[in-house]
Amino acid sequence: MSSDLRADLAAKLAGRTCVMGIGDRQWGDDGLGVALAESLKRKNCPDVLVAGNVPENWIGRIGQDEFDQVLLIDAVEYAGEPGSVVILDEGQLRSRFPQVSTHKLSLGMLAALIQHESGARVWCLGVKPASLKSGTGLSEPVQATLQVLEEVLLKILKSKEL
Repeated sequence: MSSDLRADLAAKLAGRTCVMGIGDRQWGDDGLGVALAESLKRKNCPDVLVAGNVPENWIGRIGQDEFDQVLLIDAVEYAGEPGSVVILDEGQLRSRFPQVSTHKLSLGMLAALIQHESGARVWCLGVKPASLKSGTGLSEPVQATLQVLEEVLLKILKSKEL
């Protein structure tokens, strides 16, 4: 991860920040957001939610807790190498992921709802998956990215406690 991306992420997470890990561990790299959120929670990182595949269940809590920023962490398909990282704002999420189905709320709709209900600025830290195959666990490139992101996010979020 480049130092520019680290600085960009630190700047975007100014103020009180909620981190929401999204995904499903049963589907390979889709479990990235959940795995990272669980790891941050184990290390006593504040305001981390393990939302899994039902992030919409947390919108009310986020609205009540008066966050300045909400960071969604998820596997995101985009043009890039597996394990690469992209940071998208709410508008970019709505334009890239506008679909809504009866089974799943899109990232774009989720971001719009969170922003509307809470007033917080919503960001998505997306990691390009290598595999979304059932039962495979995290791929090597996504696992390596998870370790780097954990270190970066711990530094950024823990520094706010001081």
